[in-house]
Amino acid sequence: MKFSMHSYVLSALLACSFVATSAQAEAPMVKTQAPGYYRLMVGDFEVTAISDGTIRLPMLKLLANSKPEKLAAALKAGFLKETVETSVNGYLINTGSKLVLIDTGAAGLFGPTLGNFLTNLRAAGYQPEQVDEIYITHMHPDHVGGLMAGTAMAFPNAVLRIDKADTDYWLSADNLNAAPEGAKGFFQGAMASVNPYVEAGKLKTFSGATELVPGIRTQSSYGHTPGHTSYIVESKGERLELWGDLMHVAAVQFANPSVTIQFDTDSKSAAKVRKAAYAEAAKSGALVGLAHVAFPGLGHLRHEAKGDGYVWVPLNYSSLK
Repeated sequence: MKFSMHSYVLSALLACSFVATSAQAEAPMVKTQAPGYYRLMVGDFEVTAISDGTIRLPMLKLLANSKPEKLAAALKAGFLKETVETSVNGYLINTGSKLVLIDTGAAGLFGPTLGNFLTNLRAAGYQPEQVDEIYITHMHPDHVGGLMAGTAMAFPNAVLRIDKADTDYWLSADNLNAAPEGAKGFFQGAMASVNPYVEAGKLKTFSGATELVPGIRTQSSYGHTPGHTSYIVESKGERLELWGDLMHVAAVQFANPSVTIQFDTDSKSAAKVRKAAYAEAAKSGALVGLAHVAFPGLGHLRHEAKGDGYVWVPLNYSSLK
């Protein structure tokens, strides 16, 4: 049997195509995400959301003040399982004269799936040595763990600001000794992360409402911890409210603000503060940033037409400068 030149070329091309397709199919899966940061402007301030990673938490067991079947139904309606992959977010604010970090992630204090904060900070174009001030919403491990990089301060040039009610509580040896065995790690993590800054003379506490630098002030939101603090960022008439752990699960706690979580020091106070913050943000239209809503954790609240619930409207993604 004779082949024409046309048939020969066609056969060769098909063979090459098969080889290329096979090679592509055999490429290993990458299994990583892009660097976790997201940038936006609030007036003249550049704000960078930074991801420390995600962690799976048994939310059906952790959430309280509602019937389990209602909680399960709310999670299912949000296309979530009983164990929820939860984001851990922090925010870097460049005011033009100060570089201010809100929370630092967990480093090694909350398991192996977190601890990406410094990597993502650098990927976002900043170095930890550049950070001037660090503002902590509260002293749980997933917010203060990233203050340390091993045995060294991760942010050696930064002043650390925390509400005194939180430092008095979490740095107390008496409270550590009196805590249940399962809660002692929270105290130990806080002490290991913050005490090096205390010893270096870097900790500067505040009490209640305080302007820390021009355009950034504190707003007490006590309940989740004794000194839990939100931070209000304002520039050129624009406003960003960084709420920390005012809430944890978007699929549940926006529709039902009364739902609490076992991590709360004072659940009743936490729920009260949450409801007030929701109402204010829905009325004002302020942009909100949350530590545990899906990264980058930024969006707005809208009050539902009926009832006491709210709708979370994630920030529209933008790639524009």
